[in-house]
Amino acid sequence: MKRYLELNFRSDNESPAADAIMQAVVEANLGTAWAYADDEWSARLDDAFSELFGTPTTVIPVSTGTIANSIALAAVTPPWGSVYCHRNAHILNDESGAPEFLGNGLRLVPVDGPGGKFNAADLDRMVHANTGHGVHSYQPAAVSLTQSTESGTVYSAAEIAAICDTARQRDMAIHMDGARFGNAVASLDCSPAEITWKAGVEMLSFGASKNGCMAAEALLLFGRSDVKDTAERLRKRSGHLLSKMRYVSAQLLAYIKDGLWLEMAMHSNEQAAVFAAAVDAHPEACLEYPVEANEVFVQWTVEGFQRLEDAGIEFLHWPGRDDLARFVFSHCTEESATVRLCEALAD
Repeated sequence: MKRYLELNFRSDNESPAADAIMQAVVEANLGTAWAYADDEWSARLDDAFSELFGTPTTVIPVSTGTIANSIALAAVTPPWGSVYCHRNAHILNDESGAPEFLGNGLRLVPVDGPGGKFNAADLDRMVHANTGHGVHSYQPAAVSLTQSTESGTVYSAAEIAAICDTARQRDMAIHMDGARFGNAVASLDCSPAEITWKAGVEMLSFGASKNGCMAAEALLLFGRSDVKDTAERLRKRSGHLLSKMRYVSAQLLAYIKDGLWLEMAMHSNEQAAVFAAAVDAHPEACLEYPVEANEVFVQWTVEGFQRLEDAGIEFLHWPGRDDLARFVFSHCTEESATVRLCEALAD
């Protein structure tokens, strides 16, 4: 029986956990440990991530990216506050209202921009358009960036800094949804600090499950000690303070040890780049967005996509678009599988 579907490019969520991560769970399973994140693994997270990011960092381990995003935004946004995000953002389209639910009715305001990104001017324009009526308007409270984006593109450090400057001028908190943060860091070949706290990001939903972990994510706080207690209470109240948090924390420690997270992200990015080159060379198919991380969005015909499916290739037909599909590459995508996908595309 196969551990995973060799030609499955539907999502990196469907990839198995990496061997080093599973070994960390096995080792954490020896004997007893204090519960509810009072264990020795959870106690090491702040120091480990502070070293990784080069600044004091508070780590709140959780099991899903949705709750990391929701806790972060609810902790800094009043019920009459609004959070500005890209129109394609996961928090707006794929979390079933979780940020609004946990935030007691906070409002998500979509900002348009090409390639899954918006810029500082786009943000300023939308905030201006949605305020100005005193207590009749929602109060702009936060901005949320996705890195890498839902379109597989990546914000540069300069782009992030410009957006953060605009947000700070309006006293807005700055959050980053980093479900595929490792892919962005690997793509930019930069330190994680350069595209987070050094650029002005205050809270990061640090994703790991898509890149080799098993139900392991974290909310990182940079210089926001005022948020810590609220965030921890929201974690408990929402049912995400796991009694056996050691298994999540052990994964996170193994994930960042010796650069494993970047090694795995780099591999998935490289496989995506190989397929992107094949699409570029195709006489009919083309790329919907630049390929800068591990997601490839392909425009093609219904018949063309059907031929791929007939060849045993699994991918995601994009909702509402017969001519668009998404292919996602993971830490365990074999080079041979990418080659077979490119060959099937060319047939």
